[in-house]
Amino acid sequence: MSTVAHRRFSLDNLLAYAIVGAGSLIMLIPFYFMFIFATHTDREIMSVPPPLLPGDAFLMNLEILLTRIPHFWKNVGWSVYIALMTTALNLFFCSLAGYAFAMYEFRYKKQLFALVMGTMLLPAFVTMIPTVLVMSWLGWLNEPRALYIPAACTALGVFLMRQYIGSAIPRELVEAARMDGCSEFGIFWRIVLPLTGPALGTLGLITFIASWNNFLGPLIVLSDMEKFTIPLALRSLQGTGQTPWGAICAGAAIAVLPLLLIFSVASRRLIDGLTAGAVKS
Repeated sequence: MSTVAHRRFSLDNLLAYAIVGAGSLIMLIPFYFMFIFATHTDREIMSVPPPLLPGDAFLMNLEILLTRIPHFWKNVGWSVYIALMTTALNLFFCSLAGYAFAMYEFRYKKQLFALVMGTMLLPAFVTMIPTVLVMSWLGWLNEPRALYIPAACTALGVFLMRQYIGSAIPRELVEAARMDGCSEFGIFWRIVLPLTGPALGTLGLITFIASWNNFLGPLIVLSDMEKFTIPLALRSLQGTGQTPWGAICAGAAIAVLPLLLIFSVASRRLIDGLTAGAVKS
């Protein structure tokens, strides 16, 4: 019986690995062709069958990219700045709100949290016109702060931090710090926040990637091409005569590299944030 069960377990494992491997391969195919096409000319890209191995036209595509978008590196800098500001603000305000929802009791707490969660049901296009009107009223149109300040706190971030703090940090620890005379903000900053490292790493990674890949937000509030983020700058290459697909793929490959680097460094933190608790009572 044990041998039969072991074989069944091995077959189940093999099937699971096969399904996961096939799904991973399908997801990686677009990235593979993006890097391959970045090293080929447009004529080679459009050939049938398309090239499957790296070529020698990457520097030429990069030259075309920098000629068509002379401020490309400035666009990269704006993307980095906006993504970092969005991430920093999200980590602070979402953790603060999550701590309040997890550790405090106040009137209409459940209703307010339900209202925050309800904002996740709103499609992005519903808030487009109000966002533009508010940014125009504030005089923030064509300014990077019109992107990172409205995104300073998200429902997903509040939910993630509230769930983590509520399950990983015992109330006794907070009460003990309060009895020792620590201020309410001091409890959050000195005790709670250092214990939420895995959740902060998870939220930071999600927020940075979402901000880096954001296309709709910059599209509706930015008009100066020198202030474009990378997705918007690469999109501007289309509709300008013959589309330089090799240059677009080269720019996309450059844009993906920081994400790959960050994910490779923070993937362990992401897993810890989804599975582990910082304190066990």
